This record gives sequence, C-alpha cells and structure tokens, in this order.
Amino acid sequence: MSVQIDLRQMILAIASAVDLVGVDDVLHGRRVAILAVQCARELGLDQDVRNLLFNAGLLHDIGVSSTRVHRSIIDEADWEDSKIHSEQGSRLLAASPQLAVLAPIVLAHHTHWDELQKRKIDPRLALYANLVFLADRVDAEAAPHYADNSLLLHVEAICSRINRNRGGLFAPEVVDAFLRAARAEAFWLILDPMFIPQFVREMESYSDKQEMELDDLKKFASIIAEVVDAKSHFTYEHSTGVARLARFIAEHFGVAGERLDLVEVAALMHDIGKLQIPDEVLESPHRLVRWEKAIMKRHSFATYQILNKVRGMEELARWASQHHESLDGSGYPFRTIGADLCLEARIIKVADVYQALAQDRPYRKPLAPAGILSILRQMQARHKVDSLLVDFVAEHQDGCHRAALSLPADEVLASSVYESVLQ
Repeated sequence: MSVQIDLRQMILAIASAVDLVGVDDVLHGRRVAILAVQCARELGLDQDVRNLLFNAGLLHDIGVSSTRVHRSIIDEADWEDSKIHSEQGSRLLAASPQLAVLAPIVLAHHTHWDELQKRKIDPRLALYANLVFLADRVDAEAAPHYADNSLLLHVEAICSRINRNRGGLFAPEVVDAFLRAARAEAFWLILDPMFIPQFVREMESYSDKQEMELDDLKKFASIIAEVVDAKSHFTYEHSTGVARLARFIAEHFGVAGERLDLVEVAALMHDIGKLQIPDEVLESPHRLVRWEKAIMKRHSFATYQILNKVRGMEELARWASQHHESLDGSGYPFRTIGADLCLEARIIKVADVYQALAQDRPYRKPLAPAGILSILRQMQARHKVDSLLVDFVAEHQDGCHRAALSLPADEVLASSVYESVLQ
C-alpha cells in the first residue's frame, strides 16, 4: 500500500524534530548538514555523496532527546558520554531501510580520526563520519556568534582551533578542505537563518523523489516516537502506548484499513513538539508556574508545524496536534471547538490522557483504571472529551489499560485508589 508522502520531506521532518532539542537554537542539524556539504564540495566528492552527507548531518544527533545532553554535546568537544548518543542514533537509523545507510556514519561521528585509523572500517565511511564530526564542531564554535551577527569577526580564531586538531580529532584532508572553503564569506553567511531554507531547497532538488510505503511511514513514526519517549524516563513508551490505545479505540468505532494505520502513525508522532521542552520543565515535581505552562503549550503547535510541512501529511498533522484541544473550545493551541474536531483527533486526545495517567509522573504515581475513568468522567462533564469515547473506556477498562501499557493478557490489573493529578 502506497501513501503520497515524499521521503525527502519526511527526513527533513525528522531533522526538525531532532533539532527541537536545541530549544533556543533549532537549526544545528541543518547547519551541520550545510557545512558538511560545503566541505565535501571542496574535497571533490560527487553529488550522491553530498546528498548522503547532507542527510547524515541533518540526523547526526537523532540519538539525543534530552536538553541537558544536547547542551553537553554542543559545549564540550570531547564529551565523555558522546558515544552513547552516537550508538543510540545508529541503532535508530538502522531500523529503517531508507536510513540504514546513515547508521555507520552517525555511529562514528564523534570518534577521533586517529582512533578511526585503528579500526576496521571502510575508509570512505571513516572520512564521511569525520567530515560530519568536523562540521558539528565548527557549528559549535560558531554558535555563540550567530545572534549578534559577529561570526565573520571570529572566522580566523575558529579556523585556528580546528587546525590545531589536524591528525588528532580530524583527518588532515578534511581540515584542509574546510580551511580552503572557509576563506569565502559565503561559506559562513549561508548559515544565517534567512538563507538556510534556500540551501535546503537546492539539496532537495538534487535527490530523486520517492513515495513512501505505509509500512515505511510507520517505521519512521516509530523512530520519532522512540526519540520523543527517550526524553525522560517518565515518558518511556508514552507515544507507543498512545498509538496502541488509539488504534484499539479506533477499531471499535469503525476506523479501518489505511485510515486505521494512519491513526496509529499520527498518535506515534503526536508529541514531537515536546522535544523542545527543557528537561527541567518536563520533569518538574511541582505544579507548573505560568511561564512553564506557556512553554508546555508550545509543543502541540510545534508538532503541527513539523508534520504539516510534509505533503500528504496535512490531515495527520491535525489529528496529532489537536490532542490538547477540547470540545468546548478551551483547549490549545488552536482553540478548536468540538464540531471541528474529527473522530481521529478525539480518539488520540482520550488515548493521550489515559496513557499519561497510567504512567508514573514526577508529581504523582500511576493511576489504576478506575481512577483514570473517574478523571475522564470529570473531563466529560466539563465538555473536554467525547462522551462516547469515555463510555467505551468504561466498558473496556481492562483492554484499554493493557493497550496503554502493553500488558500481557493474563496480568491482573491493580485497583488501588488514585491520587490527584494536575489538570
């Protein structure tokens, strides 16, 4: 079964999600990709290799979900735990037939050049990985100077620091290519947010358009879900649990065939925007203050913006991003009223609420099915959720709980009294 979704745009969507972890700087992946391509041109590498390096640059940090980890990676050239995110990223990419070619590059993109020479690795892949490593460190060096437009004043110092690591961190030929390319002001000016989209469009035009099969789309969505859920141990398997429960509910309401699979895909990706929430806010053990609530309210809009850019996913973008809307129009981010909330969006909202309540959170313990139903009934009374869906949950408490938490069929469900939860 084929869906009209362009692989190139889906890769950019994943890259946008990964870059959200930068919080205030959401262009790191794109800049690394651009820097890698420019150095590759200087090395005389052909367009196919440049396309490969562009995608590797976009997704090199796919193994990073935590804002704390991201800060360490940017701030420290030789961070001791850098191999963890490289290994995680490589594993995620290897799970997709379309992205597996990037896995060995991402795996080695923090490995020193002198160390790579000791390993049994394809010399070409070693060079590509090292090129991404250099591009990553160049962007980290340049990052403090983007905001005040002073980057050109620091080019000489950046080049000098990179050159000092020739033969150690970086391959001599990669350093030489960088130094030659860096002489042109355009090499640096293209990193301005105003000009980055044009470079991305040009790179898109160099790659063949490929329509994704539905199974491949589900693999991509599962990768995104795993990245999002890894952000905190409190959200472990949240997206996959929401997807299982949404599918379970949707089947009983007549959603079938490809549309049923797409509900699952939208649910897997509903929390993409949470990657931009600082760890300290997401894991706060206290009731959120106003500014923290305002930060939290950004995530579903970010989900919409990322998914809506992919042609063919406009409908899924609405389903995924409306999981905090309410029938009475009091939800966010669009204040959509019930008449404009389709069944799929209503299902994902209920599945999201249920699964979140069934999981441990920093401010409360997981709730048993009866406690979750009680809260859903309260939301129903205030016209926040669909009554028919809450009735379904009431009639299928065991099935909903098992779907939400992936429990075995013979496991006895707890019936402990639930604790209060922040609304």
